[in-house]
Amino acid sequence: MTKANSAGERSPLRFFRQDDRPQDQIDAEAAVVGPLAEDLRVLNELSVVSEVDADAVGRAREHLEAARAILAEKTLDGPYGVRFTADGRQRSWGNAAVGLRNPIAPPLEFVKDDDGTVRADYFLRRGYEGPPGLTHGGISALILDQVLGYTATVNGCPGMTGTLTLRYRNPTPLGALHAEARVDRIEGIKAFVVGHISDGETVCVEAEGVFILPRWARERMAAEASAVTEAPAQD
Repeated sequence: MTKANSAGERSPLRFFRQDDRPQDQIDAEAAVVGPLAEDLRVLNELSVVSEVDADAVGRAREHLEAARAILAEKTLDGPYGVRFTADGRQRSWGNAAVGLRNPIAPPLEFVKDDDGTVRADYFLRRGYEGPPGLTHGGISALILDQVLGYTATVNGCPGMTGTLTLRYRNPTPLGALHAEARVDRIEGIKAFVVGHISDGETVCVEAEGVFILPRWARERMAAEASAVTEAPAQD
């Protein structure tokens, strides 16, 4: 395998797909798969806290086996990736933090303020426990990585995570939580973003992330700009 081919195989570009599906079809699909993922989130929590007897567990597993067989009838060959419609709207439904289809995701839903600050109110069930009764620190890292990265993107400086530095200031409870972030500064292809998670009153985790526009994205942008420049004028 050549170095160029190896780099091409690693590039996330192969998982960006444009489709021409009309919005009503996308909405109809969301109305089906969204509730399925939410059912699985509830099941995940129940698998942790249920105290039913062995017979009841066995009966539950029979139902789950039937569900697995149904869902496995037709699957993707690889990751879900990111889907784009012709007008540029995207669906990151497989994402572990925001994915509509992904039961691991809380999921996060973002709001952008006029000043560029991004906020998300979310809820963590008992399946996200780390220290007794508290949110696992890795889950906080997942959420902050997504919030800070999204903030960089919607403020015009998209990039992949270069570094993510966390400071666990106070215990993070389970339940209702709030995350927010803002761009601190931009230096060339690097965006420096800061943010935090709070329980509504107390800051629990602070974060600073550096997001770098990767080489494959820079090369694609340069190629697209060159194609526009070299395009023949239209009469």
